[in-house]
Amino acid sequence: MADPDQTSIGGEPQLRFRDDTPVEEPAVTLDSFVAAGGQTNSNAVRLEAGDDARALLPHLDHIALVEVGFPTFRDGRGYSAARILREAGYKGELRAAGDVLVDQIPFMRRCGFDSFAPEAEIDAAALRRALDRYEHHYQPAADPAVPVWKLRHG
Repeated sequence: MADPDQTSIGGEPQLRFRDDTPVEEPAVTLDSFVAAGGQTNSNAVRLEAGDDARALLPHLDHIALVEVGFPTFRDGRGYSAARILREAGYKGELRAAGDVLVDQIPFMRRCGFDSFAPEAEIDAAALRRALDRYEHHYQPAADPAVPVWKLRHG
């Protein structure tokens, strides 16, 4: 698995990967969290594909971790969930879990993911190449990257 200390880029937050050491796992599903009115002992929630991330918006200050499930690499609904949460001001850990491929990680970061729990091991060299592939971006996103047009025109 890629080492999180090797993945820092400029002033951006470091990527974190779940490894063999125990970490806090989302204890409640979105349905359980909403049914309890956000009043649970858990500060972590798991969103499955198709869950509406907007249901978490009133509770963002009380959630430390949102894990978004990717059942297949072709399912892009998790990207939208991440963007909704980050644009609403969510500052906690946002983890992409499941069928996460190395070439998707740069795009996931642009949507706001800062932590990853892929089913398959990620090669550190392949990850570095994927993260370094594009120096500039054309559109604004949830990450701190400044669009190239804005750099050109001040």
